[in-house]
Amino acid sequence: MGYDIDLYKISIDGYKKILQTTHLIPNWKVLKENIDYLNTIKKHGICNLKELQQRLKKKDHLLDFSRQSGLSEQYLNVLRRMINGYLRKPNRIKDFPETSADVVLKLEKIGIKHTRHLFDKIVTLDGRALFSKQVNISDEEILRLTKLTDLSRIRWVNHTFAYVLYEAGFDTVKKVANANPNQLYKKITALNAERKFYPAHIGLNDMKMLVECAEMLPPDIEY
Repeated sequence: MGYDIDLYKISIDGYKKILQTTHLIPNWKVLKENIDYLNTIKKHGICNLKELQQRLKKKDHLLDFSRQSGLSEQYLNVLRRMINGYLRKPNRIKDFPETSADVVLKLEKIGIKHTRHLFDKIVTLDGRALFSKQVNISDEEILRLTKLTDLSRIRWVNHTFAYVLYEAGFDTVKKVANANPNQLYKKITALNAERKFYPAHIGLNDMKMLVECAEMLPPDIEY
């Protein structure tokens, strides 16, 4: 149980299968085009994504591994960015739309400023009920923040898009993971056209990647 994807649990062979079916942005397609490079990585004693992340964490380590393995620095840099992206930067509670200053203040007083801080408090039904009483925030608001926290675990989901997903009815990781990307795209596009949450264009491939990333997360939060 945890806020992020457990990179230890994704083997190099498992990641190979993930890449083969994942929709990638153009700059990352080199990973799929050179899928067999992962076999070379395995031969150097790296068994899972956490070990690979640690091996590529510092630039001098990455360069050293590039020399040892014969894999290009450019390829390894793309691979590092791809893996690091699975570990989401948390969203600040105060940035979520319709979150009152009073709620933000109550949470910040006990050191909860962002979604990773909040996660451990709201994973279970009993935990949420107790936390609601402790901080004197309604059960309904705690549940709303729980769902926004859940959605914030998905790669690329910032505070605004978490709110959009919530308003569209795809308000948990499990619901996004089970969504049909075409239906998700149509619903989000129509909702944004009506309420103008964001100016950027989010396409069908973005929705496919969103669903794929949600599928990788364990649905740990109880509802």
